[in-house]
Amino acid sequence: MNIADLVAALQQPLFTVLATPVSWTEVLGFGSGALCVWLVARQHIANWPTGIANNLFFILLFTQAGLYADAGLQLVFITLAVYGWWNWARRGSGAVTVVVRRTTRVEWYVLGVAGVAGLVGLTWLLDSATDSTVPFWDALTTVLSLLATYGQCRKRLESWWLWIAADVVYIPLYAYKGLYLTAILYVGFMALCVMGLRGWRRDLVAARPAEAVA
Repeated sequence: MNIADLVAALQQPLFTVLATPVSWTEVLGFGSGALCVWLVARQHIANWPTGIANNLFFILLFTQAGLYADAGLQLVFITLAVYGWWNWARRGSGAVTVVVRRTTRVEWYVLGVAGVAGLVGLTWLLDSATDSTVPFWDALTTVLSLLATYGQCRKRLESWWLWIAADVVYIPLYAYKGLYLTAILYVGFMALCVMGLRGWRRDLVAARPAEAVA
């Protein structure tokens, strides 16, 4: 079996939800995505290779659904996952440990400017160069996800709030596109994001006395 045959097999319907076929790609994306977020919430380094597998499944799924920005976003996610994997792995090599911190005012300013510029530019690109039926919403979720992923790589506490904001848009967007299983997955993602936010906040509070003593 070559790659084209494998891709075709993954896109075959496995079962039907609300008269909409659900493919192997969506099922595997559901499972790998849920596992990835669960691992992130526990700050386990295995979240990065699991996330890369999830990105590959979602490239196929979102391209088929006409969510081109979300499909392209997965390539960025893969690049950032490699960086995040390396950044987290340094703690075991004698390098400075990456710890949970708050996003600084300067970071918020830079992220805000980059986010607005990215939203405007990507919305225009999708509207003018593709057959996307949801250019603004596709662009919005893409930009929020990129900002959240940056924060996750740097272990910024507020990255969880950005993920939650993205999920609020993702859930109805995927349901509108008939990706019901993925919409359900993102409801679970939101719950796991709340868990991750609480866990990282506890780590941040616990680290403050140690920093004060040091």
